[in-house]
Amino acid sequence: MRKFTSKEKVKHLLGFPVIVAALGYFVDIYDLLLFGIVRVPSLNTLGLDVDIVGTIIIRYQMFGLLLGGIIWGILGDKKGRLSVLFGSILVYSLANIACGFLPYIPIQDKGMLYAILRFIAGVGLAGELGAGITLVAESLPKELRAIGTSIVAGFGLLGAVVAQLTVELAGNWTIAYYVGGGLGLLLLLLRVSVLESGMYTNLEKQTHLSKGNFLSFFTNKIRFIKYMKCIAIGLPTWFCIGILAMMANQFAPEMGITSIVPGKAIMWAYIGISVGDFASGFISHVLQSRKKAILYMMLFTIVGVLLLLFSGEKSEKMYYFYCAWVGLGTGYWAMFVTVAAEQFGTNIRSTATTTVPNMVRGLLPVMLIGFDFFKQNTSVIISAALIGIVAFSLGIYATVTIEETHGKELDFVE
Repeated sequence: MRKFTSKEKVKHLLGFPVIVAALGYFVDIYDLLLFGIVRVPSLNTLGLDVDIVGTIIIRYQMFGLLLGGIIWGILGDKKGRLSVLFGSILVYSLANIACGFLPYIPIQDKGMLYAILRFIAGVGLAGELGAGITLVAESLPKELRAIGTSIVAGFGLLGAVVAQLTVELAGNWTIAYYVGGGLGLLLLLLRVSVLESGMYTNLEKQTHLSKGNFLSFFTNKIRFIKYMKCIAIGLPTWFCIGILAMMANQFAPEMGITSIVPGKAIMWAYIGISVGDFASGFISHVLQSRKKAILYMMLFTIVGVLLLLFSGEKSEKMYYFYCAWVGLGTGYWAMFVTVAAEQFGTNIRSTATTTVPNMVRGLLPVMLIGFDFFKQNTSVIISAALIGIVAFSLGIYATVTIEETHGKELDFVE
């Protein structure tokens, strides 16, 4: 394995592709989590039901992510990684700015309009992470790949923290939407200087190859199993964010807590995730294994979830503390997306890397349906525990049985 000097490491890890991908993911996460943060105040302002309409809007946004992941993933393999980085950010930036104008739009059914705008934003947001991770993974030496993608995700995930702070400082949820959209449009200018991945440039010359064929994940048994395992590895992350953090206010009455602010729960969870994502690349690098790093962090998360749901001491601050704990554990997000990138050839790598995390996000509505179903006959805590058992069981099995990709050469095709 090649050894790098400190100067060479800095040159690679702080190169333009890494910096631009990190900034892009920062804006992506800011806008992705913004609705969860402003869900309560924005829906109250519009005179809409916080829980019922809020859940519907989340489902619309997640379906947009699911559909957008497929669209941008295919485009990334057919037209290049940069086309996705430009197109996706333009779509979600304009959609977020439009969300800020909702109180001033003279329309009766603002709930449906809000849902449609979050759907459009979801479609745009779906392309950012996969294209960025693919570009960085193909641009960096294999020895530094895990650290590079962790830097992208670790910095990017701080966007959730800034989103919550923006809402608090601005005192108006509409301004937070304007800021998010404006940051995205500014980032477009920075991306003009980014170069295309060398591996993709070489792939463009091979006109006989099928590129961005989404159906190819379902026509080959081995490839299909790998694809499903990649998705399963990410399920615990969105169980923790989508249920324990976004729906935090629903746990307050049962835990005897006066109130829990979902925006703060999300913020503390993403502070943990950001630290975890920075750490996961270095853990993988030290252990020389993607699988061990993910598995250990997943087990650490389970301990945090059990303490959050079943520990004796209940308070608002303690809830936020455990949100930060499970966030730290689920900070293997970048590693999980990197594993997806490393499993598949260059001609379908963008499709895999973009669709896999968005399939995970897109399964949140399914988890929410299960959560709402079980809590009808049990408590909110037991309902969350049942969904968690399924998510973590699938995640652990997939992690243990998937192919190890540490140090794998990526210059190959399917």
